[in-house]
Amino acid sequence: MNYEQPSPSLHGSCHCGSVRLALPAAPETATSCNCSLCRRTGGIWAYYELGTVSIQGHPENTESYIWGDRTLMNFRCKTCGIVTHWEPLESAPGARHGVNLRNFEPGLLESVVVRRFDGAETWKFLD
Repeated sequence: MNYEQPSPSLHGSCHCGSVRLALPAAPETATSCNCSLCRRTGGIWAYYELGTVSIQGHPENTESYIWGDRTLMNFRCKTCGIVTHWEPLESAPGARHGVNLRNFEPGLLESVVVRRFDGAETWKFLD
């Protein structure tokens, strides 16, 4: 018999459920970054064209944090503090945002190739 694995859910949320995310498609790759922020949050990032991810509970249930070169707003849930996504401060044609795949069931993260990125020093992929 041939058993197919079920497709991982494209729906996720922060810990308390106040911020809910729905991806337009499963990512093929994701990024694990070691910059000063990502290494603290433990986020694994998938990237999508800005506006293609459905984010319910945002902005009413999120807080933003802007740092460094001041090009990105990082968002977390106001209630549980879980980092959910980031958006560019200024949207331009082709702009993208990052979604923290840690907010989804483990099967989704297990289905993608996670690339290691050196955001602390070289700004290059390490694989």
